[in-house]
Amino acid sequence: MTVLIAGGGIGGLTLALSLHQIGVPAIVFESVAELKPLGVGINVLPHAVRELTELGLLNRLDEAGVRTKELAYFSKHGKPIWSEPRGLEAGYNWPQFSIHRGILQQILLETAIERLGAENIRTSHHLAGWQETAHGVRAEFIDKGSGRAAGAYDGALLIAADGIHSAIREKLYPDEGPPIWNGRILWRGITAADAFLSGRTMIMAGHEVLKFVCYPISKEPDASGKHQINWIAERHMPPTYQWRREDYNRAARPEEFLPWFEGWTFDWLDVPGLIRNCPKAYEYPLVDRDPLARWTFGCVTLMGDAAHPMYPIGSNGASQAILDARVLTREILAHGLSHTALAAYEAERRPATTDLVMLNRRNGPEQVMQLVEERAPDGFNVVTDVLSREELEGIAANYKRVAGFQVDALNAKPPIVELPQQTHRAKAG
Repeated sequence: MTVLIAGGGIGGLTLALSLHQIGVPAIVFESVAELKPLGVGINVLPHAVRELTELGLLNRLDEAGVRTKELAYFSKHGKPIWSEPRGLEAGYNWPQFSIHRGILQQILLETAIERLGAENIRTSHHLAGWQETAHGVRAEFIDKGSGRAAGAYDGALLIAADGIHSAIREKLYPDEGPPIWNGRILWRGITAADAFLSGRTMIMAGHEVLKFVCYPISKEPDASGKHQINWIAERHMPPTYQWRREDYNRAARPEEFLPWFEGWTFDWLDVPGLIRNCPKAYEYPLVDRDPLARWTFGCVTLMGDAAHPMYPIGSNGASQAILDARVLTREILAHGLSHTALAAYEAERRPATTDLVMLNRRNGPEQVMQLVEERAPDGFNVVTDVLSREELEGIAANYKRVAGFQVDALNAKPPIVELPQQTHRAKAG
């Protein structure tokens, strides 16, 4: 029997490839008519890169992305707070990649078409409903563009990988309402600009109310010597501020947010220049949803942003969706296409992602910037005058623990999906 996957994003495509790896057929259904490389930059952390490597995608990631060398935090004055190596430089067996989200999705899509066949990636198929059958589930789809029926498909399981506005989650939790806005707005863009610091550094500057994040997503400079720099500007609005809350992906107006960053010209980075020279920026309210007490209903379960949408803090959204896909695949390999497999998957992933959603609401590792702002709003000479080394290291270590990418623990773990030949080799060794 086939697994039906609603959603052709990073999580859904990773699941389809993972199921194919263990010999389980899958069909991916995507609402849009054409999957295009949309979005801006993301980071894929070593624990997720490991899983994509297991799927044979490391070379393609290397061709398209930048191996992140370090993560560095700065005050609003551009003064260093904390930095740490990332990826191979941190001792992981796998790199961390800064990459365009749309390009990563395109890599997964092209690989899925190659391995599963184009007939198993169906666009213009929006889930309209489903019902349990004697052998699993029957899902019905419509073409959202025309409103016409797009067919009904039988499968053993139905997996919701259809994002923060999941049609399946909405039907399971009809009274939940829209995503929760916490008063923060993100403006995101990609600007051709000079490399900064190591050339492979991800930086975060500012504090909880006003923050700027950027990192390169192109390995080589263009003909003019410029790199593609992905950036995110963030502002926490006053509680009474009325923003365009229901617009989740609209063109930004730089004149609305550039003034807050005009003074952020550091000797190593020109923040207002990045904003001013961006050809097109986008505006997003920073939203998530409350964790659920249950993901699995019969032959249906949730994954990725449909299950645990979280603030983009700590670079974990896409990585957690990839981990969902791999754990679900492992449990299907162990228990077959069954409710038992879905229950085992949920038992591991729901508590882990719940902890991460809640930690991200408390600013995750970015808490160090807020502590500096509270203790030294007018600046400092040396950060250890403001925050002890033990505090800095403790915040960073705790986030790695909750998110599941502590160096030694990750390196020592066996693969999530152990294929029969891997198990045989391990026993033989």
